[in-house]
Amino acid sequence: MKKLVVSCIVLACLATFVKGQGFLKVSGTNIVNEKGENVILRGMGLGGWMLQEGYMLRLQGTNPQYAIRNRIEKLIGPEQTQQFYDAWLKNFTTRADIDSMRSWGFNSVRLPMHYNLYTLPVEQEPDSTKQTWLEKGFQLTDSLLSWCKANDMYLILDLHAAPGGQGNDLNISDRDSTKPSLWQSPANQAKTIALWKKLAERYKNEPWLGAYDIINEPNWGFEDPADRNGLKESGNKPLRELMVKITEAIRAVDKKHIIIIEGNGWGNNYKGIFPLWDDNTVISFHKYWNHNDAKSIQHMLDARKQNNAPVWVGETGENSNTWFADAVQLLESNNIGWCWWPLKKLGNNNPLEIRSNPNYNRLVDYWNGRSKTAPGEAEAKEGLMQLAAHTHNRYNAVCRDVIDALMRQPFNANTVPFVKPEATTGQWAINAVDYDLGRNGIAYYDKDTGNYRVSTGRNSAGNRGRVYRNDGVDIYRDSSDANAFYVGHIEDGEWLQYTINLQEKASYNLNLVGAAAGDTSSVDVYVDGKLLYQNIPVKPTGKATDWQTQPLGKIDLGKGPRAIRLRASKGGFNLKQLLLTKS
Repeated sequence: MKKLVVSCIVLACLATFVKGQGFLKVSGTNIVNEKGENVILRGMGLGGWMLQEGYMLRLQGTNPQYAIRNRIEKLIGPEQTQQFYDAWLKNFTTRADIDSMRSWGFNSVRLPMHYNLYTLPVEQEPDSTKQTWLEKGFQLTDSLLSWCKANDMYLILDLHAAPGGQGNDLNISDRDSTKPSLWQSPANQAKTIALWKKLAERYKNEPWLGAYDIINEPNWGFEDPADRNGLKESGNKPLRELMVKITEAIRAVDKKHIIIIEGNGWGNNYKGIFPLWDDNTVISFHKYWNHNDAKSIQHMLDARKQNNAPVWVGETGENSNTWFADAVQLLESNNIGWCWWPLKKLGNNNPLEIRSNPNYNRLVDYWNGRSKTAPGEAEAKEGLMQLAAHTHNRYNAVCRDVIDALMRQPFNANTVPFVKPEATTGQWAINAVDYDLGRNGIAYYDKDTGNYRVSTGRNSAGNRGRVYRNDGVDIYRDSSDANAFYVGHIEDGEWLQYTINLQEKASYNLNLVGAAAGDTSSVDVYVDGKLLYQNIPVKPTGKATDWQTQPLGKIDLGKGPRAIRLRASKGGFNLKQLLLTKS
């Protein structure tokens, strides 16, 4: 994808944006503002800012943040490691990120908080009967809230890493399994309760503070330790009891703000949690890698009806654009708000992508075992500090296809040109990867459109190359040119559409720049839905990226927007460009 660092996309869905008016509150099964208007929260989670998860840094295996920090300290020492984390916190989320989200159509932000930015771990408290408060976390939150207020956006506080850690998925909560967890330590529970009371005291009069999401994704086997993530837990008594105590502490100082609760098993197991204990409560669930059909959310629709309370998807994402558009359409048609995960990371299925650098890539190769040689201190520090600097919005690549899938495609079936093709005298050069923006079957057709492993029990890939765009279309980086991409793994029947806007009527010779290992591949050519050429052989080249230009035929194009569609009547080839030359 041609990723332009811009944030001024005009979206049709803005017409449905409900401007916030005062405190959000619960009214039956709806979230409403003080005017009583229904509010569908369309949000982004700031994952990776206060709490790093290893996969966001391209690390393999289990990598909670404390372990990542220990690895860094071994290479560059504690002082320089602190410099890295200071730069990370300074750059990762700024006013520009919130301004961008608002311009795209989002109306809310979820802040995944790490408790250790607000208070000391229990093991470091000088007086076990008191809590030590740290200004860093509160100051960061104050700044974020001020940016949200300036954009009429709601901020939702999410305790993502609770004292001691709330689950056995160590990356999520930065849990050190050699120490007592949240559930094994009364001191950790007391600190969690005290932190929420402190936050409520600070923000009780802030109408743009949307809600308190009190414990993120608890995943713990209370009755059966073998059920490590609490998926089969039937009682959940310790979870309910702690959430009730947190609610009581909040309500002692703040009667207004919504409280959001999450079930066990990464937020979805509510057995034993109901009935609700507070009448201003929203029931959250998290949705990943399953089908986007009524069955996938029926348990939450049932919970909403039984408890007469709203439900909200506090986390979802990490999939393809097809999955994204289908999910938003499903949720909003059922009056369920949502918050995508995350805004940015090293990876391409989010609105913003953080750019890596060669020194950091070498460091990752070492950490992931692809290289046995540790980088030197200077090299490691340079790579890490450049990475921290490039988390800033000004350096991020904007993934317009992801934004389009979230904000336009669920409500609009039209296609939009991805880029304006570069035109020279009498010739259009259209990169294969720059097919139109739009839904599968409308702007393109691909047989493998996303990851549905929770529903199907098997992994699927979406974009197998995982670069440039986030549709089902398989895009790869050209090994002969790091800045060039091509469409590969093309299967029978798959197609791509390109819309160009011509200033005058003319005849063109259409050429294909492609490569094929064998001699069985062929293509069909359509213009504005009309089949012009069928089963044109794609010349064999022997190598996947041994590009050759071959003619497909002459086409007559009228003035104005014209849609050219290339369909693989027989797949097995790679496609780099289409060339239109005036005849």
